[in-house]
Amino acid sequence: MTIEEALVKQYGPLLSLTELAKILDRSPEGLRISLRSSGEWVSQINGARLQLGRRVYCRTSDIANVLAAR
Repeated sequence: MTIEEALVKQYGPLLSLTELAKILDRSPEGLRISLRSSGEWVSQINGARLQLGRRVYCRTSDIANVLAAR
């Protein structure tokens, strides 16, 4: 089972920032602060962001690709 398959099975096609923080072992507020900074991993995660109304999600497949690249 790949990282993407495992994440999609557990969380679905979109991750909330709270779920992403849990996967990255960070607090939700710490993740929000980190995503405002600059860096290679930050730009990759911000590229996976999707805003639906006032809510912010990340595409699970893109996050799996970021995690697999490490």
